[in-house]
Amino acid sequence: MTPLIIPVFLPHLGCREHCLFCNQRTTAKKVPSPQSVGKFIEASLHHFPSHQGEREKQVAFYGGSFTAMSLEDQVSYLKEVQPFLSSDRIDSIRLSTRPDALNEETLATLKEYGVKTVEVGAQSMLDEVLILSKRGHDAKDSASAILRLKNWGFEVGVHLMIGLPGDTCDYFLWSLDQMIDLKPHFVRIHPTLVLQGASLEELWKSGGYSPLTIDEAVEWLKKGILKLERASIPVARIGLQPAKELEKHLLAGPFHPALHQLVDSAIFYDMAEYLLRNDPDGSKPVFISHPKDLSNLKGQRNENILRLKNRFKLSDIFIFSSREVVRGGLVLQTRGREVWIDRKSFD
Repeated sequence: MTPLIIPVFLPHLGCREHCLFCNQRTTAKKVPSPQSVGKFIEASLHHFPSHQGEREKQVAFYGGSFTAMSLEDQVSYLKEVQPFLSSDRIDSIRLSTRPDALNEETLATLKEYGVKTVEVGAQSMLDEVLILSKRGHDAKDSASAILRLKNWGFEVGVHLMIGLPGDTCDYFLWSLDQMIDLKPHFVRIHPTLVLQGASLEELWKSGGYSPLTIDEAVEWLKKGILKLERASIPVARIGLQPAKELEKHLLAGPFHPALHQLVDSAIFYDMAEYLLRNDPDGSKPVFISHPKDLSNLKGQRNENILRLKNRFKLSDIFIFSSREVVRGGLVLQTRGREVWIDRKSFD
């Protein structure tokens, strides 16, 4: 069960580099002081639904690179959470940071102050892509950070990006293979967007960078998600959280408020297409999925059904749901014959 998150945003704090894709300096609002954090946590706790009492509650320090701040500044923020941890009103702390800002002293401090989850901004495991993106670290830094965090007993999340300058789908999938070998606890994947105020804006305007289209991003992500699922590594999120501030500064790139659903729907289309293509008599097909997969099977505005009808010249396709079908599974029935496929085994 995913935790309930109280997000504390510290935009650009601790950032040593000005990454090509980042515009936090342009869009950042006032950074909250350590003294304001306790009041924010208290107010947030009052807004949590009472029926969610069994879920883990985490304070999350997002934005910037938390452990790249001075140790004194890190402690000043972490101390504000301690009364809530002591009273069991908060269960743990989560933070995001750079892979090259996690020395042993820092790791010991995080452990001492109740940090459970550390999210590492690796972005890519290809040094050429990292250099072009002005990340200021290399792939070895990311691998070292993940392994050391795991050795210290932290839950480790990894942030990856697709469509950075110099990136390709094959490079992205190669990066995923390197990440799977490191076995993080979860992964977040974000398509590269051109944001007003980011250095990438000038490169895009000069014709030196072309962002992915939505269709291209879905194709990359579709392959990547299946690879991660086969490795049993959860995908915590795909794409940035929709927000007015983001949309205000968005110039180009594959942004969609329901990108994860687009990817899941594309996977189900491919599964359905495969089953129909390999069925000797698919004239009156019946598809059955788990109820929670039904919308992904149909696609947005029934797009998958319409495409399948057109692809196989079918007058009708029948869709049902059943809890007897596992999540991620799909059953095709045609004239007494029944075949089944699971997305984890689908390639």
